[in-house]
Amino acid sequence: MKEFIKSSIDQTPIEDNVFKIVSLANEDIAKIGKENVINGTIGALYDEQGQLVALDSVFDTYNHIENNQKAKYAASFRGNDNFRQQVLKWVSQGSELNLASSVIATPGGSGAVSSTIINTLDAHETLILPSIAWGSYKLMAGIENINVTTYEMFDGDHFNLNNFKEVCQKVMDQQGKVVVVINDPCHNPTGYSMSHDEWQEVIAIANELSSKGPFVILNDIAYIDYSYQLEKSRTYMNYFNDISDNVMVVVAFSCSKTLTSYGLRCGAAVVLAKQKESVRQMEIVLEKHARANWSNIPNAAMENFVRVTTQHLDSFLKEKNKYVQLLKERSSIFTQEADACGLQYYPYKEGFFVTLKIEDNQLLSQFHETLMDHHIYTVKVNKGIRVGICSLSVANCKGLAKKMKDILDQCQN
Repeated sequence: MKEFIKSSIDQTPIEDNVFKIVSLANEDIAKIGKENVINGTIGALYDEQGQLVALDSVFDTYNHIENNQKAKYAASFRGNDNFRQQVLKWVSQGSELNLASSVIATPGGSGAVSSTIINTLDAHETLILPSIAWGSYKLMAGIENINVTTYEMFDGDHFNLNNFKEVCQKVMDQQGKVVVVINDPCHNPTGYSMSHDEWQEVIAIANELSSKGPFVILNDIAYIDYSYQLEKSRTYMNYFNDISDNVMVVVAFSCSKTLTSYGLRCGAAVVLAKQKESVRQMEIVLEKHARANWSNIPNAAMENFVRVTTQHLDSFLKEKNKYVQLLKERSSIFTQEADACGLQYYPYKEGFFVTLKIEDNQLLSQFHETLMDHHIYTVKVNKGIRVGICSLSVANCKGLAKKMKDILDQCQN
């Protein structure tokens, strides 16, 4: 007998480990007090008092948007024209893109990622992900019965170009198309940012393999505006100008992350290619996807992004920079102390997270559980433990690496 839902869908219940561990951390805080718990689970920016950062320059601007502007629909399913134009300027600032382009408004960066995956791959084709990655990529693929394979992210302290090419070559040979996710800069969860040389080689690999079929690079830049070298954070995009006619780049941008407005879902897919026809083809399917799935995104969210990044740009950058410097201070404390005590972590450059390197799955699970026994809450990811320095105070960062190393040594003995 048939069921109410379609037979091809994965019915495994969703288990979001992040929210589960957050709940456990909150229960512990309620029992023994906030000062006695290290909660490194949260993937959002918190201040030194443990409060979620909501930038005044962003929300004061939002509060001045007229009510009828907030109430009305967006101008189109693609998004408002002024928003789309401003997103392209914002995303590409500091680079000199010379490509055909289009922007489709989406509900957060997640909408840009998921709509790209769904509209570039058929069921049972394969999406390529980093071996250490945000778990929702796999979930997005699975809901449409898209398979997943991974490339090893690191070769020592560098991006693993050899394995990246090897995996992309294998998938291209199997299905005549490559769609690969590169979460850069400020990779979630390791905090790695690729060098210009690494990006140049990635483009060369894409061009070489594109002689056999379409090659799509899905560049997730969710955390780009918290780069420690903000003025240089987009310069790698100049290498996009070198793509062949059979390579496309879709940049997934998150206004939600940039503006610390996580619940006000707003983002965009920025489509880049050599040929206008290729961009137009993608634009059509992404617009239809938008109409069929979310219709249009909040008008006020788009208007707010435009006003903040134009009329109130100076105050926004000044306020945001305080938190970038705070992130830098927290990460420096943690990584320097980790180096001093021999606690291994994946190559960290910048961003919200540092990930400890634990490649043995049994040890990983034991370590994660034992940390919680010591009131230290983190997120278990593939081959590691994610520490959300974005939500830890400077005081909490001090001495944390040594505590974690001592606990790890206990697990290993």
